[in-house]
Amino acid sequence: MKLSSLSIFISLAIHAALAAPEIKRASSDPILINPPGFPSLPSSRTGSRITPQVATTLNLNDIQGDVLIGMRKVKELFFFFSIKDAATFKSKLGSDIHSLVTNTNQILPGSSNVPVTAVNVAFSNTGLLALNVTDDLLDPDFVSGQFAEASSLGDAGTSNWVPGFAGTNIHGVFLLAANDVQDIDTQLANIQQILGDSITEIYRLSGAARPGDEEGHEHFGFLDGISNPAVQGFDDGSRPQPAAIASGRFILGTDGDTVSGRPDWTTGGSFLVFRQLQQKVPEFNKYVEDNALNVPGLSQQENTDLFGARLIGRWKSGAPIDLAPLRDDPALGADSQRNNNFNYDHPEIPGFNVKSNQTLCPFSAHLRKTRPRATLGAETGAGDDHHIIRSGIPYGPEVTDAETSSNQSSTDPSLERGLAFVAYQSNIASGFKFIQQSWIDNAQFPSPIAGITGNTTGIDPIIGRVAGSATDAPRVITGTDPLDTNKAFTIDSEFVISRGGEYFFSPPISALSGRLST
Repeated sequence: MKLSSLSIFISLAIHAALAAPEIKRASSDPILINPPGFPSLPSSRTGSRITPQVATTLNLNDIQGDVLIGMRKVKELFFFFSIKDAATFKSKLGSDIHSLVTNTNQILPGSSNVPVTAVNVAFSNTGLLALNVTDDLLDPDFVSGQFAEASSLGDAGTSNWVPGFAGTNIHGVFLLAANDVQDIDTQLANIQQILGDSITEIYRLSGAARPGDEEGHEHFGFLDGISNPAVQGFDDGSRPQPAAIASGRFILGTDGDTVSGRPDWTTGGSFLVFRQLQQKVPEFNKYVEDNALNVPGLSQQENTDLFGARLIGRWKSGAPIDLAPLRDDPALGADSQRNNNFNYDHPEIPGFNVKSNQTLCPFSAHLRKTRPRATLGAETGAGDDHHIIRSGIPYGPEVTDAETSSNQSSTDPSLERGLAFVAYQSNIASGFKFIQQSWIDNAQFPSPIAGITGNTTGIDPIIGRVAGSATDAPRVITGTDPLDTNKAFTIDSEFVISRGGEYFFSPPISALSGRLST
């Protein structure tokens, strides 16, 4: 569907008329990462922040701190371990480790009990079995484990996987977050001293917020972590965005959990999906430069930036292209009251059809592929269970001058960079796995699309793969050029490489001194 430049500039005019004055960056909380654009957190002083219309069963003192909002510290360590002495581990879990685990209330603004180093712990299915916990948590994917599902998730086999993830030897993971690596090291040493020879380290991955103004941005340069859905009974409704999602989509045993019959001790827990995703930043930047758009009235750099933004669905500032279709709007990106308040539909534009119009945001954009919003109708509609809460953090160093000049990522393992992807949900099949298989890796989604002739949307250009295809197999996307949304772009290299991962259960804290230690 070719569009006149006039329609583009009409969209721009609408955006400019609605734009608010630039918002200054708020001072950072000394405890939490707080770059502009990040959603405001509920306050611990108001308990569970119950919205007037929704009853809740959330117990924030029992839900581990990373699940609903992320621990949002500057540094984070993922320490993967195997249990060697179950009896000793269970004893120490109940007597010592239990008291170290950070709950949600502790890390909310206003808490008087914020730890220097926040600690969470989660267990794989083989880890629960090692503890002789054979209860059925009613999640087949958790039982199978991620290694068995690698090909169905689009991974090109497991040859690129970190050896520690290749198999089912990982029984659990400690998540440790602080503002200083030394504090993490101190707490890890304390945990290792407590547990002694009852565990063996399998693998560790260190994450960190990027430096300076890049804090809160992932390695491709885009502000991350602002598209998580609001949670009923936790979010106070002060941040306008699409409707809040029932807590049971994320927290087992709470309002809206679609799976019944799970053990009582799992209420307040959540399934944690961990993926180590390597990012090939120089290659991504080169592809964006080589495919700069040609929208009239924009400079070469603006056309380059526009192409990158239309691949992602946001500008680097965090401003969604659905609201800022031609140029970045840093004030919008920094405004948590506006930067997630959109659903891709625009009834204010005469004749706009959310199921066919890609002028403002392509269907193939990463943001839209992973959360299509009004593209599929109301987010809280019947049967819409496909939501996750992301809590990842970048890992690895900044791009070197040599990599920039060569447009290639170094093969030096010490220079690998990417995202430690963490997602929480109450049902892996309906959450992470559905989004990955049915949306991200599905070239036909959303389908059918009116006005696209002979082309499909294409898979997600950032993290999508055609299952069973070879590494760097060419993939085609459409919708990225706002002047001709039928135009196809071929991507012949992968910008994100899966290095493996595992599925875990993040239990309620009460279970650490209860079912898991008895």
